[in-house]
Amino acid sequence: MQELRAKARFAVQLVVAVVLTLRFWVGYHRSLGRAAYEGVFHAVTAYNNAGFALYRDNLIGFAADPWICVPISAAVVLGGLGFPVLLELRRELGMPSLWSVHTKLVLLGYALLLTAGTFAFAAFEWRNPRTLGPLDVPGKLLVSAFSGGVNPRTAGFNSVDYAGVHETSLLVTDILMFIGGGAGGTAGGIKVTTFLVLLFAILAEMRGSPTVDVFGRQIPAAVLRQAVAVALLSVALVVTATLTLLALSQLDLDQVLFEAVSAFATVGLSTGITASLPGAAQYVLIALMFAGRLGPVTVGAALALRDRRRLFRLPEERPIVG
Repeated sequence: MQELRAKARFAVQLVVAVVLTLRFWVGYHRSLGRAAYEGVFHAVTAYNNAGFALYRDNLIGFAADPWICVPISAAVVLGGLGFPVLLELRRELGMPSLWSVHTKLVLLGYALLLTAGTFAFAAFEWRNPRTLGPLDVPGKLLVSAFSGGVNPRTAGFNSVDYAGVHETSLLVTDILMFIGGGAGGTAGGIKVTTFLVLLFAILAEMRGSPTVDVFGRQIPAAVLRQAVAVALLSVALVVTATLTLLALSQLDLDQVLFEAVSAFATVGLSTGITASLPGAAQYVLIALMFAGRLGPVTVGAALALRDRRRLFRLPEERPIVG
């Protein structure tokens, strides 16, 4: 299993590195050695959802170049889906009926969130002179997909300056970063499956259904409890960090919240305030990054392992909810 995983990661990064190398070499007249270095570096950091770039403006200089943005986006998505999903797709690519509920949830979540993020970013930023305004229509759509749909899912690359985006776009990005990518992958956040399990639970409650049914399968009550615990603990972390950062700085809530969610989901996006934060606030972000990366995984695993039988049941009593 580990060998297969390593081969899959190597194959994806190799293909993306070759495409990027050729583009840097032919399109930007880098020397072959320099083009190969930049191509390999960005392929590796994209697949691992790290978001590090070799340029001071990240990837803003390549905002309208599909030969750079599309391969990087593909690597980000493949890395973020998670190895269990990639392995299952490799085995049963042409047989969706055999896919597990986990794979179906991850693919559905990615499709919905990528589409929603792209269209929301385009709608809010279409005429913004500091972001999409100066670009032609294909360029606007590419940037919206890259910076609004793909990379807020914990990759962290940006082809626009987030210091210039509208507050509405920052809030949409906050939501996408908080949800993150697929479990078992390189992405952070609470994970797509956690979000969708909670969404389907809400829909089941609205329909009056006694169980949460997804793709012809029933979601166990233990999984619902784990999803609620992971989501609420993550919200508590972000809210606590945001309040602390507000107390330590004189910045606006939208900037501070964006910084906190980005740190929690290990995204790396920023409106440019990180360097100006006091030292204590930067330590808060460091702690939040560790907690965000390890916390949801640790909590989910711990709750799954603590499942135990009880030999008795207490009498039921309903509190008033809502």
